[in-house]
Amino acid sequence: MSADTLPPLREVIAAHGLGADKRFGQHFLLDLNLTAKIARLCGDMSAATLVEVGPGPGGLTRALLSEGARRVIAIEKDARFLSALEEVSAAFGGRLKVIEADALIITATALGLDDGERAIIAANLPYNVGTALYTGWLEAEPVWWSRAVLMFQKEVAQRIVAPVGDDAYGRLAILTAARARAKYAFTLPARAFTPPPKVDSAVVVVDPLPDGERFDDTQALSAVTASAFGQRRKTLRKSLAQAASQTRASAEELLAACDIDPGARAETIPPEGFMALARTWRAARR
Repeated sequence: MSADTLPPLREVIAAHGLGADKRFGQHFLLDLNLTAKIARLCGDMSAATLVEVGPGPGGLTRALLSEGARRVIAIEKDARFLSALEEVSAAFGGRLKVIEADALIITATALGLDDGERAIIAANLPYNVGTALYTGWLEAEPVWWSRAVLMFQKEVAQRIVAPVGDDAYGRLAILTAARARAKYAFTLPARAFTPPPKVDSAVVVVDPLPDGERFDDTQALSAVTASAFGQRRKTLRKSLAQAASQTRASAEELLAACDIDPGARAETIPPEGFMALARTWRAARR
């Protein structure tokens, strides 16, 4: 078998009995034109290691390898897909390595990257764990990835790239801005998937900020944004009371130190304001 003779994905799914499992949030993208479009967003892959989460029957996996990835490490929790992925590995000369594991708990070390190597992450993320995976990668130190091309529910993608003042602007956009630069690539309608989900999906391209430019205290940033957006219709004077209770200062004092109007609401404060607030909150901790 060669890459050109791999059977269509629908035949693979039928032959191996690979129905989508709702427990894992599985929705398969079988259109090879769309998977190739996603793969090309990864850029030059000729010298790169690609890390794919939840490859399923291997649609995006095939595209990554066909578009020139030096090697692909696929993390798959559902053992039903392993035999189908072995066929893909054989067809592409062993450039695919499959790890049966839960991507939420596998470490960067376990991936077997070369010393100092940064991988490219490419994934049609399972809906039920996509945000948790993404935030874990954002917060990781040291940063072990150079780009992430990720598919989410459209609503989550919009939250990642939302500008200040937008209805979708919140904690996810702020954490992203503190650690990376993200852009919305394109939307995929629900009908593109098998089985079709109830919502549309979207692809986002994320590049980590250079060393020295990333905001490091994500714990503090999480504390102040959780408090601020937990009651987003209230003014910061009131919504930051929870975060302020863990410090020697009042909410108004924390805000004044950052030159932020205590009568403002969270969605009007840019990421830089929240990063300043996180630093002040940390310095004022009891």
